[in-house]
Parts: sequence; C-alpha cells; structure tokens
Amino acid sequence: MRAKRIFKRMALVRNTPCTFYGTLRHGEMASRMSKKNLGSSIDDFLKKENIFEETQAQAIKEVVAWQLAKAMKKKKISKARMAVLLKTSRSQVDRILDPKRDITLSSLQRAAALVGQRVVIELV
Repeated sequence: MRAKRIFKRMALVRNTPCTFYGTLRHGEMASRMSKKNLGSSIDDFLKKENIFEETQAQAIKEVVAWQLAKAMKKKKISKARMAVLLKTSRSQVDRILDPKRDITLSSLQRAAALVGQRVVIELV
C-alpha cells in the first residue's frame, strides 16, 4: 500500500506516467497537489512517509556497491579472482556487490583494500 502512495505522489510531482494511476494531464498536478507540498524537498517527502532513513541507507549501499564494482573493473579483477584474493566463495563476493544485502564492515574493508581503496565512515 505504501508503494502505491509513493507512486501516486511521484506521478503528481513529476507529471509522468505511473504504473498504478496512469499519466496526469497538465494542470491536474496543481489541482490535485495541496499547496503545502509546493516547494518541499524530496527529503521532506521521505520524512513525511517515514522512509527517509531506510531510503538513505539503501542509497548508500547502492553507491558503495557501484564504487567497488567500478574499482574491480578498473583493476581488471573478476568476481572469481576477488573471491580467491578474499579467501572466500564467489557467492560471498556476489553478496558484497549486492546492495540489497547487508555486509559486515570488515568484509567491505577487505574488498576495498584489494582494489586499492579504503572505507571512510563519518558521522555528521
């Protein structure tokens, strides 16, 4: 149900085709959207939907997985070779590169070190 609400609001904001609700015509957006939402940021929207932290964590995981895969490609290290270097299985390397899975910080640090990178974590 939450996904339907999000898609509906995204369609209202972007005026684009939406799987659940179809395409909104020009002008419909302003009439359906309340005045209090005009000018608000995506962060405000996500906080209002109570999914800000979840969305932010997922975005970080996707960026880290992308950066690691990019570094592996640059160093010409295959998943199989990475598994040998990490002294683990190929499926574990797949888990490290899968942003939908949770991995330990030590696994991420070891993988990053093999491609000449380091992990920096900061509280702000």
